[in-house]
Amino acid sequence: MEKILLPVDGSANSDRAVQHAIRLARAVPSVDIYLLNAQEPVDAWEVRRFMPASEIEAMQVSQGGDALKSARALLDAAGVKYHADVRVGPIAETIAACAREYGCDASIMGTRGDSAVESALMGSVSTEGVRLSDVPVTLVK
Repeated sequence: MEKILLPVDGSANSDRAVQHAIRLARAVPSVDIYLLNAQEPVDAWEVRRFMPASEIEAMQVSQGGDALKSARALLDAAGVKYHADVRVGPIAETIAACAREYGCDASIMGTRGDSAVESALMGSVSTEGVRLSDVPVTLVK
């Protein structure tokens, strides 16, 4: 395993996935970690009516950066190198596409996200991410 995709959302479950990736990176120092936050596109007409697309995208990239903060802090504290990216698009599809684009050998993600709906299930993004993935996916509880 040389390249790992690590999609995160800033949640506690996501941070546990980061900790798991750190343990793997310590065991295999040559591993490349691709840290990713995917932001769902804003399609609400109420927002699109009053904000230009460029401002909406800038806002989403900023929110994505915020969601990466705890993962970046954990990886930095552990001395693990990584590449960070924020993408806008349907979340599970974006995660699967990035794994292909980066040439990842595996993906590690938390089982639940920040939303109450996602917490009620295993995590709709996790479930869909497993379904769409071309690479093995490790789900961290």
